[in-house]
Amino acid sequence: MTHRKKLIEVALPLDAINRESAREKSIRHGHPSTLHLWWSRKPLATCRAVLFASLVDDPANDLPEEEAKAERERLFGILEELVRWENSNDERVLERARAEIRKSTGENPPPVLDPFCGGGSIPLEAQRLGLEAHASDLNPVAVMITKALIEIPPKFSGEPPVNPESQRRIGSEGNWRGAQGLAEDVRYYGAWMREEAEKRIGHLYPKGPNGETVIAWLWARTVRCPNPACGAEMPLASKYWLSKKPKKKAWVEPVVEGRRVRFEVKKGDGVPPDPPKVGRGAKFRCLVCGQIAEDDHIKAEGRAGRMGQQLMAIVAEGHGSREYLPASEEHVRAAEKAEPEWGPEQELPDNTRWFSPPVFGMDTFADLFTPRQLVALTTFSDLVGEARGRVISDATDAGLPEARVTAYADAVATYLAFAVDRMSDYTSSICSWHSGRDTIRNTFARQALPMNWDFAETNPMSSSTGNFLGGIDWVHEVLANAPASTKSKARQQDAASSINGVERPLISTDPPYYDNIGYADLSDFFYVWLRRSLGEIYPELFGTMLAPKAPELVATPYRFGGSKQKAREFFEWGLGEAFRRMREKAHLDYPVTVYYAFKQSENEPTGEGDGSGVMAVASTGWETMLEGLMAAGFQITGTWPMRTELSNRPVASGANALASSVVMVCRPRPENAPVASRRDFQNALRRELPEALSVMMSENIAPVDLAQATIGPGMAIYSRYSKVIEADGSPMRVRAALQIINRILDEYLSEAEGEVDPYTRFAITWFEQHGMESGPYGDAETIATARGVSVRGVEDAGILQARGGKVRLLPREKLAGDWDPSTDGRLTDWEVVQYLIRALQTEGEQGAAQLLVRIGERGEGARDLAYRLYGICDRKRWAEEALAYNSLVTSWPEIMRLAAENPSGVEAQGSLDV
Repeated sequence: MTHRKKLIEVALPLDAINRESAREKSIRHGHPSTLHLWWSRKPLATCRAVLFASLVDDPANDLPEEEAKAERERLFGILEELVRWENSNDERVLERARAEIRKSTGENPPPVLDPFCGGGSIPLEAQRLGLEAHASDLNPVAVMITKALIEIPPKFSGEPPVNPESQRRIGSEGNWRGAQGLAEDVRYYGAWMREEAEKRIGHLYPKGPNGETVIAWLWARTVRCPNPACGAEMPLASKYWLSKKPKKKAWVEPVVEGRRVRFEVKKGDGVPPDPPKVGRGAKFRCLVCGQIAEDDHIKAEGRAGRMGQQLMAIVAEGHGSREYLPASEEHVRAAEKAEPEWGPEQELPDNTRWFSPPVFGMDTFADLFTPRQLVALTTFSDLVGEARGRVISDATDAGLPEARVTAYADAVATYLAFAVDRMSDYTSSICSWHSGRDTIRNTFARQALPMNWDFAETNPMSSSTGNFLGGIDWVHEVLANAPASTKSKARQQDAASSINGVERPLISTDPPYYDNIGYADLSDFFYVWLRRSLGEIYPELFGTMLAPKAPELVATPYRFGGSKQKAREFFEWGLGEAFRRMREKAHLDYPVTVYYAFKQSENEPTGEGDGSGVMAVASTGWETMLEGLMAAGFQITGTWPMRTELSNRPVASGANALASSVVMVCRPRPENAPVASRRDFQNALRRELPEALSVMMSENIAPVDLAQATIGPGMAIYSRYSKVIEADGSPMRVRAALQIINRILDEYLSEAEGEVDPYTRFAITWFEQHGMESGPYGDAETIATARGVSVRGVEDAGILQARGGKVRLLPREKLAGDWDPSTDGRLTDWEVVQYLIRALQTEGEQGAAQLLVRIGERGEGARDLAYRLYGICDRKRWAEEALAYNSLVTSWPEIMRLAAENPSGVEAQGSLDV
């Protein structure tokens, strides 16, 4: 079957899309992601670009190549404007894009379907482009988020608010664009909820000694000392810092009085003492007697219900800064007055990978909250229903048609409940105090619920982080800026059982990443509160005590008696079924696009017929996803590495975490697709993969993402065949194909060594064998002879240190501080890379750019060598060293830009001392 190629199958302005996608992750105010937390959301810019390019024809379908190239550039211009956050609601920009879509679809664009909608990014961007959007997910929380983004706003688009204050001010007149009227009501009734909550539970939140509003109370959990002769209540504090801000430093210091410990607040230029936490895990020192409480003791105390808490300090609103106050008995008594009448008693999962509190006796969701937090959350949850009743009354008085009154009140209640959920993320005993920012860090600082030893309890009545009105403001901003255009639908559905009953849709989706994220288990934290607030409004979504688990497509062994194999088989079967249904239902004129981000991390012998015994990288996550695509009859016709993951998130900080997803463009594989041998496949990879790699590296893909991104073009070759036959006649499995693709990537990077100087070739070989550690002089001689150099020569080049029969590469901090590349008579590529990294680490991109100007033409190969060195580090699991090379590559465009702006490099003259 022939089809018209779409732009996404030929070319994209990838740099512009990735730049805007990365920038978008730091945009907060009014961004749809701030409506409600969801994990691994894809940037709106990426989704918008992928949908546009999946619908718009590539010009080469109708034009000669030169004309097609010019027309493609015009389309790129539209795309580059389209992906900018500032243009999200610019009707001029959006209409240009919609016109191109209508032109390519014969004025009849297809509906868009995302059967794994998650946080709703893809269907929201479909709606923004004027397309009918359909979304489904098994998870009720995901469905509610997507409903709130795409389904509810269009129902009340253009309607004025019904609250009495707005009615008195503007009546039923006024220009209420989109869902602005609905957003105004959310703000009004949210303020009413806050006032009512203050009346009911305000006494639980006392002021500071001088009438200050308290922002947070900082607690440490406690257990009894295991020393029978002591028996003191041990504070399990892991940190003492309150603020690390210059000129505002503050911390707590423990004071031992008999068998009791209290805390004093200190301020100034000093530093706190070491906290009692010892090493990793739950291991603490008693501040009274010095006895170490081992992990087992603390777990036993927790499971026996003997874990308590002690107030360490109070944070209050000061004049322009935080005030840190000592613990007060009055404040302890206020917290103890809280007597919750209800709590979410559903059990936490028995899965220590994502949930460690149960190990310490915190078995239910209710155990994650202090009594005062439970009282606050139940109060606000119950006020959602009361506010809904007021909306019904006010909407009737405002003259809203009777048939729409209840639906409108339900809509307002939905967004109010989302504000309660936002508050819950900052209202648990998993929250911590961020001393670098002087604020509370939320429950889900990462994709897990870890145990937290010293926690921060927020004041929902304050005006600081985690307060209820703050949540209302965030929700209001998202709603006020929602597209609220084309009527769209979100529903609960299992993608493995059936695809949303939409006629011939364009399908774009972001399926689960094997075992990376336990969506259902994690989302239960929010589900229990949404169920209390909205259970009667959406009984079909909240009919169960917790989110559905059994059908969820996540390879979670604990649901299968600990069997990884059964978990894998379930995931592979379910995802395969979902892909088969997509293959049956998708519109044949348009490609299916699938996002995937899963780092390959499993080393094993390639085996499978090549007899080399060489270790290769593979990935069960990638293998199961690709097996499902191939078995469903899809062929990959295009792949794009998109920067979709936030690299400064806690899980990525200081680690080589992926920053990109691969977007795979898929078409049904032709029935007459050829068969290939293993050799045919390898030869095709060696012919075609280098060009794809060259393009990706020229687009400056991060080294940490290169192996993953290479899967795309590699599997595009594999999937063009009906099957690839091994030497023994058996069909090649995806795992073997992935191993071959990774091996050829290594070959490609290794070949680049031939273009560097012999001293650098020595350094690469030594680095691969010994890293930055010392090794025998004899080994160095052997390598040097093979590279046509001497050990003394490498030492004279300034990159090696030889002493006492041992040899090591000079670490960056010991490289010459006064190095001048213009006078270095034996300048090496190794030095160029190491000095550039040092400049980047100590002087930033500007300093690296000034050094690059002085290095001149020899600096051109630094990025390619950094790719090679990163690959070595990644295989060897040298995370910190790998990060240095990754940083150089990802900073390279900015370094080059700054170097071009200052071609003289004048500012760089002088010493490079660190």
